[in-house]
Amino acid sequence: MRLCVPVPCFFGGMPFIDAVKKIKDLGFDAIETYDWKSLDLPAVRNACEENGVEFISMCTSEFRLTDSSFRQAWLDGLKESCRAARSAGVKRLITQVGQDTGDERKKQHENIVQTLRLARPILEESGVTVMIEPLNTIVNHPGYYLVSAVEAFEIIKEADCEFVKVVYDIYHQQVSEGNIIPNIINNLDKIAHLHSAGHPGRHELQNGENNYRFIFDAVDKAGYKGCCGLEYGPLMPPEESLREAKRLFG
Repeated sequence: MRLCVPVPCFFGGMPFIDAVKKIKDLGFDAIETYDWKSLDLPAVRNACEENGVEFISMCTSEFRLTDSSFRQAWLDGLKESCRAARSAGVKRLITQVGQDTGDERKKQHENIVQTLRLARPILEESGVTVMIEPLNTIVNHPGYYLVSAVEAFEIIKEADCEFVKVVYDIYHQQVSEGNIIPNIINNLDKIAHLHSAGHPGRHELQNGENNYRFIFDAVDKAGYKGCCGLEYGPLMPPEESLREAKRLFG
């Protein structure tokens, strides 16, 4: 497993291409971001290739899957985001599923599944994987629909597409339901990416109740070959924080 640096968490005030170079100088070879629309994607791709940095993921431009009335808007946004991903050399897109609409949960669950099924031809043509993200509603995302990773895995199974997976955020799942290691290692076929942060506080991994060294060792032993994004707000100066993350967990 490799560590991945979300650029906005550490160097959001820096030109993106300069951040790519700095992250490489700090010893990392993987980055991700969220909103891509302000980026010169071909230039970013060139900078990544020149520095030997893999651009792991960015986000879709639409996030509403729970409400079927937004289905076409989400699919159109997915097409746009897949084109952008290909331009940037990115193979994964993160999408949130949207707020709980107040409808019966079974109906919202089915709306998500049906929209993801309709996404299959877009994803197959582009070769891009879309990853749904469970989030916690206790601290960070009140009103969000998809809280449980267990339900996310059920959605992936029902969508039945090799290009539809989960981004499993260890921080969010520690807040929401725990059972971190079993839920990861028993569902590696449904997980394409990991995120991490210390809990409580969402800061450095060493600050909190999770033993990330133990978690990462278990995930590595289980055969996970992907990346884990350091998706936290650093308390230390950003460069120092990343150096310490590399020392402790790299």
